[in-house]
Amino acid sequence: MTAQPHCARVNGVCNRCDTPVPFAFTMAFQPIVDVAQRQVVYYEALVRGVNGESAFSILDQVTDELMYRFDQACRVKAIELASELGMNARLSINFLPNAVYEPEACIQSTLETSHRVGWPAERLNFEITETERVVDRAHMRSIIDCYRRMGFTTSLDDFGNGYANLDLLTDLRPDTLKIDRELVMDCDSNVRRQAILKSMVSLARTLGTQLVAEGVETREESRCLLALGISVQQGYYFARPQVGELPTVALERYE
Repeated sequence: MTAQPHCARVNGVCNRCDTPVPFAFTMAFQPIVDVAQRQVVYYEALVRGVNGESAFSILDQVTDELMYRFDQACRVKAIELASELGMNARLSINFLPNAVYEPEACIQSTLETSHRVGWPAERLNFEITETERVVDRAHMRSIIDCYRRMGFTTSLDDFGNGYANLDLLTDLRPDTLKIDRELVMDCDSNVRRQAILKSMVSLARTLGTQLVAEGVETREESRCLLALGISVQQGYYFARPQVGELPTVALERYE
């Protein structure tokens, strides 16, 4: 188990995290919808180049030395842009768990930005990414518990694929589990995927955790997920991420 380095914040300033990153980037926003209620409940902020370049083109520039600054910069950028665009739904921001030294210290720039633009803490959700690199689960649990005390919610991303496995739930208590596209794909015609999704619905109810289906690309997948009890969904079927504006989402009423 690897110990977390000591936070470098002194007198409200952190030389490790607060200095600007040496490249420009922006955020695209993709809606997360509740198809039963026919409304957008979240927008996820996704890294993009200032001219719409892919996330990879930006992430490829993030070295280990820049990881902490980049994580902080993404939070600030997402909140500022969401406010500028007049977002009324909740904002979901990806974060790197290993870029957080001490939760209460490393959240300060986020809190300062939220206060400056008038963004309520209860409308912030943090998605835990790169779970394969979580080597200290006690530290990860402390982050989730700290964020919950501050009024934020948390999500575990890519659940059901690779490293985001069931054993994480023995240590972590996220508010939301985001089901990976691998389990969503063709679920309307794949009985094995349906069986797994049904078991996940039962598990989530027992744990008091909400499910979000990622990567929904067809009407049939969306209808199947709703029938299985997963109404909160995200994917190209509803809208692709957009830079500079919030995507328009037209939600039909399923009969």
